[in-house]
Amino acid sequence: MSTANKGIALVTGASSGIGLVTAQALSKAGYRVFGTSRKALGNMPGITMLFCDVTDEASVEALIAEIVRQAGRIDLVVNNAGIGLLGAAEESSIAQAQRLFDVNVFGVARVVNAVLPMMRAQKSGRIVNMSSILGLIPSPFNAFYAATKHAVEGYTESLDHEIRRFGIRAVLVEPGVTRTSFEENLTRGDQPMTVYAAERSASETLMRKWVEEGDAPEIVAKMVVKAATNKRPRLRYSAGKQSGLVRSMRRFLPERVVDRILHKVNDLTS
Repeated sequence: MSTANKGIALVTGASSGIGLVTAQALSKAGYRVFGTSRKALGNMPGITMLFCDVTDEASVEALIAEIVRQAGRIDLVVNNAGIGLLGAAEESSIAQAQRLFDVNVFGVARVVNAVLPMMRAQKSGRIVNMSSILGLIPSPFNAFYAATKHAVEGYTESLDHEIRRFGIRAVLVEPGVTRTSFEENLTRGDQPMTVYAAERSASETLMRKWVEEGDAPEIVAKMVVKAATNKRPRLRYSAGKQSGLVRSMRRFLPERVVDRILHKVNDLTS
């Protein structure tokens, strides 16, 4: 692929936020970009928008088939579609937790499974899975969301070892807290309990403050472009200073010290 035409890219969850900014950055970098949304949207400059529900295998397979029909191949997949869940672990039913995993983990796997046969035939491809600093550390009142990102970390690292011999790489981008619409993809525990109400409310207030002060989504998009275009990619790409700090903290500090820091940062008193 030439510098002006780096190939065909797919970005899931590209209607707004990190996904939209990432799709725009990839288009500017020379990719022909297809984005997905669960809503009917018109195309945007440099981005062909298509419908896809990543929890529906038939929808994912139809998406890949349509991109192949229009473009003939897929060189890059950015698995960005995801939702959040705020609440104590005990405040979510198992059914709600399963729905979260269906989007954030199995949605990634469905897209990967649908695109890998083509990438193997091409003997090339890059899969960028959007993780989070919560794939590296715990987060009170985000237990199940953090669990999905930990799962994406383990899945991607294992996947990368399996597919390298086909000329395909799978990598992770790990954003810190990013300035996006807080409410956009956030759900709350479906069985709230008064015993957690005060600390949950405080946690939500703290999270809103962090989001307001967070990194611009363009920082994440820039790192996705780097992860997509590096000829010898790393497994993990930290997006923003906060992400790099968390990785270093987790890697070099004793577990007990990390535990105390996280408890203090989350304003927990006991």
